[in-house]
Amino acid sequence: MTTAPYASDPEQSRGRLHPTSVSPTRSEFQRDRDRIIHSTAFRRLQHKTQVFLHHEGQHFRTRLTHTLEVSQMARSLARALRLDEDLAEAVALAHDLGHTPFGHAGERVLDEQMHEFGGFDHNLQALRVVTMLENRYASHDGLNLTWETLEGIFKHNGPPKTLSPGLAELPVPTGDLWPASYASLEAQCAAIADDIAYNAHDIDDALRAGLIGFEQLHDVPLVGPIATTVIERWPEIDAGRKAHEVQRRLITHAIEDVIETSLAAIAAVAPQSADDVRRAGQALIRFSPGIAAAERGLKKFLFENVYRSETVMQPVRRSEAIVAALFSRYMKTADLPGRWGEAARATADRPARARIVADFIAGMTDPYALDEYARLFDTRVDFR
Repeated sequence: MTTAPYASDPEQSRGRLHPTSVSPTRSEFQRDRDRIIHSTAFRRLQHKTQVFLHHEGQHFRTRLTHTLEVSQMARSLARALRLDEDLAEAVALAHDLGHTPFGHAGERVLDEQMHEFGGFDHNLQALRVVTMLENRYASHDGLNLTWETLEGIFKHNGPPKTLSPGLAELPVPTGDLWPASYASLEAQCAAIADDIAYNAHDIDDALRAGLIGFEQLHDVPLVGPIATTVIERWPEIDAGRKAHEVQRRLITHAIEDVIETSLAAIAAVAPQSADDVRRAGQALIRFSPGIAAAERGLKKFLFENVYRSETVMQPVRRSEAIVAALFSRYMKTADLPGRWGEAARATADRPARARIVADFIAGMTDPYALDEYARLFDTRVDFR
């Protein structure tokens, strides 16, 4: 398939920080995708919470399964819009590498603990992971990704409202990720795929967990008409099949709307290059106004009935206490394992130590965080 003129072109990439040989079999964006998949941070996503803690059931989503679903949808969108599928996939695969253990609960606590030291943001942390913290290569730190993939990780949700002071210290090609502009269409595909995946799999997981029932879905924006159709057409099938049917129809409906709406938005702006997209002043990959409003209504329903349900919040509160306790203990004693402890003990600068501690905690899986808490406090938290 020939890509559109506004697609990102791997042969016109702004390059990498460290020079590397040309691959005879892979494009630059394919190499980025492969580097991300083979990273330690990517493997850790298997044991990081999405909504339900990882040990609560083998069939609930984790950060890894969520990431894989997002990457599949991002590729589908990119293909339909004649974009570079590999860049869309690379951004999707990397978009959650900066997430903490215990889902958004861990991020909230780290941001609170880091308030006086510049705060904590998972998008910026993902950039720290791929540019500084991954240390697999003999000649440099980081994964040495292309400028376009780094830009997508940083700006897939749009230009940041405020610039973190930590952004300037990140080693990136050309020294600037154009923070005031929108990202490529491929990165925008990854961002909206993230929203679609969240909505669909959180409905699915919540139904399977018994947090909501099918009878509650009839009047819920976006998913209501789909659930009604499924229930009326197949009243006798088991709940698991009904949940999957609702999920897949919701995904299809959302993706088809995004493709139709985005094609019209792109045609209206008529960009002739990827940089024209960056200068457009708006996101071009988007829902139609009606679906966007319904999607906000669905998110409100999920927030009230799933994310803030006592079943979810009880372990959330305990996980928040774990992250806060770990941060406080590490800051006082620098009792971190291995090279992390050496680095923390080597500095008397509190902001520098705080960032080391935040990097270490953010990289933890849920089980490792529990193990560290048990090691330091001689107790094991029961989430039941």
